[in-house]
Amino acid sequence: MLFVIIAVGLAVTFRDQLSFDSFKEHREALIAYRDSHYVAAVALFMITYVVIVTFSLPGASVATLTGGFLFGVFPGVFFNVAGATIGASCLFLAARWGLGDWLASKMDTGSGRIKQLKDGIDQNQWSMLFLIRLLPIVPFFVANLLPAFVGVPLHRFVISTGLGIIPGTFIFTSVGAGLGSVLETGGMPDLGVIFEPQILFPLLGLAALSALPIIYKRFKRT
Repeated sequence: MLFVIIAVGLAVTFRDQLSFDSFKEHREALIAYRDSHYVAAVALFMITYVVIVTFSLPGASVATLTGGFLFGVFPGVFFNVAGATIGASCLFLAARWGLGDWLASKMDTGSGRIKQLKDGIDQNQWSMLFLIRLLPIVPFFVANLLPAFVGVPLHRFVISTGLGIIPGTFIFTSVGAGLGSVLETGGMPDLGVIFEPQILFPLLGLAALSALPIIYKRFKRT
């Protein structure tokens, strides 16, 4: 309950500061601070990103764009992936320490569809974890909470998150790296680029590769 209260409080308090309009307003100050205090800028950016993801605050997309804008595609993508992975892991642990263990035990002793869902994830954890990261249709906070509720080990969650978000994070970081020229012309970043065929199809291909072990096991049983 305390975690939820903090999350709601932060969302209300920093709602305007985490918007794209706020980013546009302060971009020159951000650049100046980065140029004069690079290490501190990286540290503050990472901390901010971790807090946003940990408490599922609005602004994760803006944070990813900011990482690309301030630090370029490289090393910006590494900062973005690290911040997102650490924040996701914090949320995972908060959910696990809250209701995760209790829900997992209920699923183990339950029956019907809930038990089948738990068993299915248990038998194909790596594939399922990568699938929910690679498919852009799964909300990020859902992909952070669901594994905690079904008893996924922390190390599997961290590895699958860190690797699984790289493709999507790279795309948004690249968009952020080109924000300077976009803003100069009065334009807006195209966050729907991830659904362009040349980008979406490779992501779906990676998701299909992740699903192969599940498909193989199913055919092997028949």
